[in-house]
Amino acid sequence: QVQLVESGGGLVQAGGSLRLSCAASGSISRFNVLGWQRQAPGKQREWVASLISGSGAAYADSVKGRFTISRDNAKNTVYLQMDSLKPEDTAVYYCRAVVAPYTYWGQGTQVTVSS
Repeated sequence: QVQLVESGGGLVQAGGSLRLSCAASGSISRFNVLGWQRQAPGKQREWVASLISGSGAAYADSVKGRFTISRDNAKNTVYLQMDSLKPEDTAVYYCRAVVAPYTYWGQGTQVTVSS
């Protein structure tokens, strides 16, 4: 059973930065896709960024140029560096890992950006 544990969320002012971490139980090198999604109050969950085996990183237009996804295989951890944060980035951020045909989710970490 795969467990994903997010951390690093919090309250930050607009323009600030946060780095989210997602620690996996076991090696992350087995996953085809590692990524982040978010869900704001009253809205559907939306894709934020992914690392895809053989393809590299991909980002939603809303975060491109501000967020950076990365991985540390030695620590079995995926990161989301979030810079130039905006109030509209406020959401619960979820880590996602895919090893076909299974998808695993973390419990989420709250990010709140004040104006």
